[in-house]
Amino acid sequence: MKSLRNLYKIGHGPSSSHTMGPAKACKIMLDSFPDALSFKVTLYGSLALTGKGHLTDKVIESTFAPKKVEIVFDYLTYCSYHSNTLDIIAVMPDGSEKTERFYSIGGGSLEVKGGKNYLEEDVYKENNFKQIKEYCNKRKMNLVDYVVENEGSEIYEYIEEIYNQMEKTIEEGLKKEGLLPGKLGVKRKAKKILETPLSDQNMEYIRKVYAYAYATSEENASGGIVVTAPTCGSSGLIPSLIFAAKDQYGFSKERLMNALLVASIFGNVVKQNASISGAEAGCQAEVGVACSMGAAAYAYLLGASTHQIEVAAEIALEHHLGLTCDPVLGYVQIPCIERNAVCALRAINAAELAIFIDSENKVSFDMVVETMLQTGRDLKEGYKETSLGGLAKEFKD
Repeated sequence: MKSLRNLYKIGHGPSSSHTMGPAKACKIMLDSFPDALSFKVTLYGSLALTGKGHLTDKVIESTFAPKKVEIVFDYLTYCSYHSNTLDIIAVMPDGSEKTERFYSIGGGSLEVKGGKNYLEEDVYKENNFKQIKEYCNKRKMNLVDYVVENEGSEIYEYIEEIYNQMEKTIEEGLKKEGLLPGKLGVKRKAKKILETPLSDQNMEYIRKVYAYAYATSEENASGGIVVTAPTCGSSGLIPSLIFAAKDQYGFSKERLMNALLVASIFGNVVKQNASISGAEAGCQAEVGVACSMGAAAYAYLLGASTHQIEVAAEIALEHHLGLTCDPVLGYVQIPCIERNAVCALRAINAAELAIFIDSENKVSFDMVVETMLQTGRDLKEGYKETSLGGLAKEFKD
């Protein structure tokens, strides 16, 4: 499995697959062919169908600037390997053309046709959670120790950067009001959620979970800086849990960063064995995985055992199987923002339930991951970030 540095990434929203991945592909072509006179980018599948709503064309133009770039949205050609496919052609001074085909596979990561791979090298020898659990049990180590052993103690410098950015994104999102960009006319709600008077002070904790999830997701929707956790579209869930728990229980920064380390294990297992791309497997691969990661993090904060943490992650992912990705007009706004908030509470519920039942689980985390992959393959294309089905099709403004 890859480093958690390849899972938690800082970048511009609203979509790691549609903005961060294509931007990285464009940068690779610029670096590979610095003498090119111009470029042509052809977007296929989900990149074409929801690219404008996801600001894909804007990030391509800004990455290539000041060089000329032609962008083609090919809505008809089917790309069987991955829905997030793009071809980039560099036009050289002698008139020749250099072409690369890229696949934006989720979380800002890329694959390239022909065997080239721009992913980081493997850091972990284990490939699924069963192997990880057996390794930890044999050496009597916890999941935090497991991550640090493989990533090195310097991983704390990186995870602190991730933690700080999550906090900064929430702070930025809570300051702002008005409309989000795009044709939907969606109002920002994070500030209002936090400032609305409460008749029952017992709801203060829940209110903060909602407000922080909205703050981050609204920043993402407006193209602000967020952390992929595991994607931009699901970036609001984990920060809302972490910082609401900090406010409620006074957890130290170190403990909260450890919770992020624990969460990364489950995100990495899914990325290794299934998908974190909404275009490939629907929103079960984005918010569903974020909920699973969040449940693991929250269970850790509650003092759960490794077994209980696995159960929490399994429960959270299992009950998002089949969740569709159907962004209205291609914007990461409806239902995405609200979904981050709702599913943050589901992560808390999953963690608490795992501790309450504390029994042998008949369904393992790995089993649910495999089921999620098969479910994603069975989903119709209209339910996988194409905006051709589901709520995106039925929505009438």
